[in-house]
Amino acid sequence: MTLRPVHAALIRGDASVRMNGAASTVFPWWSFTKTVICACVLRLVERGAIDIDQPVAGKPFTARQLMQNRAGVPDYGSLPSYHRAVAGGEPPWTCDRLLREVDVERLDFPPGTGWRYSNTGYLLLRIWIEESTGHGLARLVRMFVTDPLGLASVSLAERPQDFDRVHWSSARSYDLRWVYHGCLIGTASDAALLLHDLFGGRILGGDSLAQMTAAHRLGGRIDGRPWTETGYGLGLMIGRMNHVGRALGHSGGGPFCVNAVYHFPDGNTPATVAAFTDGTDEGVAERAAAELARS
Repeated sequence: MTLRPVHAALIRGDASVRMNGAASTVFPWWSFTKTVICACVLRLVERGAIDIDQPVAGKPFTARQLMQNRAGVPDYGSLPSYHRAVAGGEPPWTCDRLLREVDVERLDFPPGTGWRYSNTGYLLLRIWIEESTGHGLARLVRMFVTDPLGLASVSLAERPQDFDRVHWSSARSYDLRWVYHGCLIGTASDAALLLHDLFGGRILGGDSLAQMTAAHRLGGRIDGRPWTETGYGLGLMIGRMNHVGRALGHSGGGPFCVNAVYHFPDGNTPATVAAFTDGTDEGVAERAAAELARS
């Protein structure tokens, strides 16, 4: 078996960041972006700017249900036509076409009665917060997260050339606009610092963090991955991993790399790890993160 190089950052307790590999270069954060979107949404709630428990733009679901993947919105990631278009190097579809292709009005289940991971749901969440506030996602991330925390490497990739900064050369041939809810890019060390500061109470107040970490239980083990218990909060994958106990964060992946950014609170000293590697198996990054947390 070929061992893939892992680029990672580890924070144990309140100590400095320990880095492996090229952790100071720029990586796509893929679905860890969902965690940051939800942190921004909850900051807006704290300001009284939005209400996440009211129907979204006349739809039968709420923003909270979108954030927890309980709205029933079908996922574009399950569309064969989407994957064919990406693999064929086609120009990204417009949002209108994407929503038609996924048949967004046909919910998979009545809101609040089931669970299904939905990238489309996070696109709808992004559209709603941008329309509700008059601010783009990039500005909200800067206002609430990256500027206050001093995370200089992090930005929302908005143009294809923004992926020129990414560690892997294969990123140059991928059009990031296929990630419709948005894709943050930044270093592994800044990803670890962001999650570390989230759980350290430096982004959200206690009530908001409690809401974010209240998990809808999903099940047990996942074949080929280190999870022994699984659940989902507001933009957070929450459960347990082999030998390290509770894990709260998010995995992500695209056509050429994967990542796992997690906080592990159950060791003698809590650890936060951000691990990035090439390939398409998120389990590789998750196992690497769990092993670093044990080290």
